[in-house]
Amino acid sequence: MTRKSRRILLAAIAIAVVIGGAWSLGRLGRPSVDDALAVPRLPQIRPDYSGITIPPNIAPLNFSILEEGTRFFVRTAAEAGAPFEIVSRSPKITIPADRWRAMLAANRGKDLRWEIYAEQDGQWRRYRTVVNRIAEQDIDSHLVYRLIPPVHNKWREVAVWQRDLTSYRESVVLEGTSFGTGCVNCHSFASNDPGRMLIGVRSEEFGHSAILVNEGQVQKIGARFGYTAWHPSGRLAVYSINRVWQFFHAAAAEVRDVMDVDAGLAYYLLDAQNVKIVPRAADKTRLENYPAWSPDGQYLYYCSAPILWNSGDPVPPARYAEVKYDLMRIRYDLAADHWGDPEPVLSSEQTGLSILQPRISPDGRFLLFCMCRYGGFPVYQPSSDLYLLDLRTGAYTKLEVNSEFSESWHSWSSNGRWIAFSSKRRGGLFTRCYLSFVDDAGKSHKPWLVPQRDPEHYEALLKTISVPELITGPVPVTGEILTQAVVSDRAVEVDAVSGASGGAGRGEPWQPTRE
Repeated sequence: MTRKSRRILLAAIAIAVVIGGAWSLGRLGRPSVDDALAVPRLPQIRPDYSGITIPPNIAPLNFSILEEGTRFFVRTAAEAGAPFEIVSRSPKITIPADRWRAMLAANRGKDLRWEIYAEQDGQWRRYRTVVNRIAEQDIDSHLVYRLIPPVHNKWREVAVWQRDLTSYRESVVLEGTSFGTGCVNCHSFASNDPGRMLIGVRSEEFGHSAILVNEGQVQKIGARFGYTAWHPSGRLAVYSINRVWQFFHAAAAEVRDVMDVDAGLAYYLLDAQNVKIVPRAADKTRLENYPAWSPDGQYLYYCSAPILWNSGDPVPPARYAEVKYDLMRIRYDLAADHWGDPEPVLSSEQTGLSILQPRISPDGRFLLFCMCRYGGFPVYQPSSDLYLLDLRTGAYTKLEVNSEFSESWHSWSSNGRWIAFSSKRRGGLFTRCYLSFVDDAGKSHKPWLVPQRDPEHYEALLKTISVPELITGPVPVTGEILTQAVVSDRAVEVDAVSGASGGAGRGEPWQPTRE
């Protein structure tokens, strides 16, 4: 069966499930629950969609009831509009999309309530009401993420996908198998704009390059882009050039580990189609990584750590676990194409932890970042947590969204009220994408899983979801067009900076060309 056939079959099954749920509702009828036995606790549901703040444009939060029962009854209500009810013999609750959208649209800023009942031995039991808050602010309509098999030492079935958060529609942006055994990684967007995208590709047959989507044009750039940050003007993009190595621990909660042996920052000027080194962020004695622009475009933030080994040392070098990154920034004058001197923002000496992956809120007030015990790849560090730095005061706090496992790969919505991030909290192995509301004061609310049509979707998904990026609409070009650019030999001529991509898949020997 082809991949397209499988998708059509899965879609048909999903439609049948929805139709079947509606049929069972009519057949079962509304039960009499007036004499239900009160259970003084919240019901167990999966995913845990209780006590959360949700956007008014999110797809229905289908869930499974993890309570014993032969029948289940759910009543959904809010302040405005008529409530609606679901009766099911299955613990999987499928919410009608039209009723859901209408209720959320009519109740922005108000509570949404689920009354959940389960019938056991002819007796209905009513659990405490699940109360969620509907935010005033929408979330960006689409989420772009990388989907990776559990084994990372092969470039196989690596793809970048997009998901419509207002529904369950999803599609491939670019798939590595579309150009042989290629690898796709390091996707980035300018200010949540789907029409301005850079995506890195690696291929033994077609070379290592970056694909640029800008104002309806698609170009292949002959340079290896790692972690990328678009200037707010859209006229240039800063990216990392990394020498990445993956290795494994014999005994640890997380056996995989990744490190940069060498790293620096470069930038691509779109008009000139030229690559340059960021002169004071490509120090041969330091590792520079994870660029991020301030919304006004005046400062580039990035992470920097000293190199604690010599070029001929074995990998991993003896002092790899001593590496801790500082948060730096450097002023940039776009008109003059001039860089200032690096300035420290927050040091690892102050925090005692390695500071990574800065992302600044659209209003310029908050800087969201990770910190972990050591190194530059928080996804492989169970100690990695998310923090928020108030750029007005310089104070930082650990967010409430964290768990005992790794949190990493975060992004802001275009209105600054929502964050998406990867977390391994469901067992420590696979990353999943979580969403969280962030209020005006910078307080994060309880995170929740991106909803799926099948509430048990994640239990069967043996792939990792990473680098979730929120964008305001779908990517405007097809995977076929992007693939044509990948396999083309008409790359834009630039002063290419050689180097392995910033992904954690393969480590390749590399000596960067730096000033």
